[in-house]
Amino acid sequence: MLYYFLEYINRTFNPPGFDVFRFLTFRSALAAISALLISLLFAPRIIRMLQKNQIGEAKKADGPKNHWSKAGTPTMGGIIIISSIVIPVLLWSDIKSVYIILILTGTVWLSLVGFLDDYLKVVKKFPNGLIARYKLLGQVIIGLVVGVVIYISPEFAGKSTLTTIPFLKDMNLDFSYFYIPVVIFIITATSNAVNLTDGLDGLAIGNIMIVMIALAIISYVSGNVKYADYLNIMYLRGSGELTVFVAAVIGASLGFLWYNFYPAQVFMGDTGSLALGGALGILVVLIKKEFLLPILGGIFFMETVSVIIQRVYFKYTKKRYGTGKRVFKMAPIHHHFEMIGWPEPKIVMRFYIIAIILAIISLASFKIR
Repeated sequence: MLYYFLEYINRTFNPPGFDVFRFLTFRSALAAISALLISLLFAPRIIRMLQKNQIGEAKKADGPKNHWSKAGTPTMGGIIIISSIVIPVLLWSDIKSVYIILILTGTVWLSLVGFLDDYLKVVKKFPNGLIARYKLLGQVIIGLVVGVVIYISPEFAGKSTLTTIPFLKDMNLDFSYFYIPVVIFIITATSNAVNLTDGLDGLAIGNIMIVMIALAIISYVSGNVKYADYLNIMYLRGSGELTVFVAAVIGASLGFLWYNFYPAQVFMGDTGSLALGGALGILVVLIKKEFLLPILGGIFFMETVSVIIQRVYFKYTKKRYGTGKRVFKMAPIHHHFEMIGWPEPKIVMRFYIIAIILAIISLASFKIR
């Protein structure tokens, strides 16, 4: 909104220096700074509010015993993250862009689903929070909306069902009639994957920030005709506007990490994790990089696969031998490393390193083609 006001001033009065607000890179920088400042300034107040209302993490009997000391730590801190993202995006982006409309709608929607889950668990004391099928329904609904809009929107004409195949030159895959189910699956999967990863102080938010830095670059070059042509990737007119959103996520994540790193003063809860995971899924769908997700989001992929392996193997061995066996000491896999004696900060930092390596590989895929 502020972007339109400044554009009006620039067109009408042409004051010196105001032309800079037209540039995507400048507005993205402003979004990142705004998000960081909002997060840093308002987080202490929100944390105090959560403490005052006794909105704290419950003791998890099925989690590691060393996490029991974290019971009572304020949760639902996703309110900080989402507010720090939405406000800068509304201020500095072109909110009429279909890309911005879809990513904002999806992020806020999934944040509300997560908020309801947190509210039922923490405030209403329902042990499992929102019933799993209702949570899944919320994810499927937004996946359906995003898929249908992309499928029918003229902005995506001729490219709506296409996706890029990493590392291969001039190779795109057409999902055709399977496109909308694929979109639903990706958004649901990434939303749940980030939720699973949010088990150690700073783990999920730090990895989201690393992934988003790579996505900021990818969004920008995908929406720039010269860079897209140079890298021989699919040019998506208008997708560069997503850089403003991604920059806001980076700024908000950095600010939240200040309070969420070990020992955490606040947890994001499902309010944040479902929304950030969904935003990640929507972003890769919008910029047509779905097949890059297992590499770029490798940490989240690894966490999810570890849970699947653990459950499948346990059920198989229980059915065959009468006693269930486990591949990992505990899943998701970050808990496995805790159980073998790794300190929490060590696990988090090493996962960060892996995420950075995967982000570099993802970016390198644009030239190794």
